[in-house]
Amino acid sequence: MAMFLLIVLLTILLGDVGHGLDINITVLDTATTQGAVCLDGSPPAYYFDRGFDTGLSNWIIFLEGGGWCESISDCQSRTTTDKGSSKNMKNQSQFAGILHNTPQQNPDFYNWNRVWVNYCDGASFTGDVEHVDLEKKLYFRGARIFKAVMDDLWSKGMQNAKNAILSGTSAGGLATILNCDKFRSFFPDDVKIKCVANAGFFINANTISGTPNIRKMYQRVVNLHGLVKNLPQACTSKMEPSLCFFPENIVPYVQTPLFIINSAYDAWQISNTLVPPNLDSQHTWKHCKDRISDCTFSQRITIQAFGEEFLKIFEGLTPHYTRGYFITSCHTHARIVWEKYWFNATSPRILNKTIAEVVGDWYFDRATFHQYIDPYPYARDC
Repeated sequence: MAMFLLIVLLTILLGDVGHGLDINITVLDTATTQGAVCLDGSPPAYYFDRGFDTGLSNWIIFLEGGGWCESISDCQSRTTTDKGSSKNMKNQSQFAGILHNTPQQNPDFYNWNRVWVNYCDGASFTGDVEHVDLEKKLYFRGARIFKAVMDDLWSKGMQNAKNAILSGTSAGGLATILNCDKFRSFFPDDVKIKCVANAGFFINANTISGTPNIRKMYQRVVNLHGLVKNLPQACTSKMEPSLCFFPENIVPYVQTPLFIINSAYDAWQISNTLVPPNLDSQHTWKHCKDRISDCTFSQRITIQAFGEEFLKIFEGLTPHYTRGYFITSCHTHARIVWEKYWFNATSPRILNKTIAEVVGDWYFDRATFHQYIDPYPYARDC
C-alpha cells in the first residue's frame, strides 16, 4: 500500500514526465456534406481533450504541420498516409507540451480545452478548389476543413469561450498566421483571441547554389490548391500571390495579436530551403544537417549567413505592440508540443525564461516585454 501511494504521489508531482497524454480521434463525417474533405475525399479529423476547472471556457486549437504537396503525383502519394487521408490516421494521439494537461508541463494552459486538428489537405488549411478531377480524385479543400472543424467545435462548447488561442507548428504554424484573423472573426469582440505560430516563419531565401527553390515550390502549391482567394488581398494586390504565402509578407497584415516562435537556424529550412536534397547528391551535408556540431567550417559559415538573413527579414517586419516573438539559435523545428522544448529544466531559455513562460506572460498581459531573440551568435544543437 505504501509503495502504491508513493507511485501515485510521484505521478502527481512529476506529471508523467516524458509521456504524452493519449487522446481519442474524432472523425468529422458530417463535414463531407460541405465538401470539407482530405486530399482523398475522406472526412477531416481531430483529437479533443476537454478542459476542466478554471479552464472550462478557454480553448487552444492546434493545427498540425507536415509540409505541402505541390503536384498531382505528390498529393496522390500523400493519400496513402495520414497527411492525406483520415483513413490512415491513428485512433489515438499523444498530447504534450502546450497541449498537456498538467501544470508541471504546461503551467498556463493545462486545463483549457485542447484540440489537435489533423493536417490532411497539403496546403496549410488554405486551399479551396471546387472542381474535382474524377480521374485523379484529389480534393483541395483545406480552407473548408478549417471552417468545418471550427463550426463543429463551436457546437461543442467553443461558443462559450472567454479565451482562445490558435496555434500550430511548421505548415500548421504557417496556417496559424494565414488563418489568425479568420479565427478571430468566429468570436464576439469581448473574447480574448491570440495566435501562436511555431516554426512557421519560412523565409524567401535562395539555395546554396543561388536558386529560388522554395519560392518556386510555393508558386506550385498556390496554383494547384487555389490559394489566391484565401491569401490576404492587401498582399496579393501588391505582389505575386505566391509571395503572399511567405510570412514575411503576411504578418504585416495580421491584425490579431500574434506570437512567433522560431529558430533563426530552423532545421527544416536548412535542410530544404538552403540545402535541398537535389543539391546534395554526394550527401556532404548529411551529418551537418543532423548535428550542427558535425558541420565543417565552411558549412557553418553558410548556415550563419542564412541565420543572418532570417533575422534581417524578421527584424524588418512592421512593428506592432501586440506582437511577440521568441527566436532561438537552436537547430530545431516544430517543437512546442514537446515537453522538453516547451517547459522543462532543459528547455531553451532567453533571459532565463522558457517559451511557455514567455507565451503565458504575453497572452495574459503579465509583462510589457515580449520580444525575445537569443543573443547566442551561432547555430547550435539544443
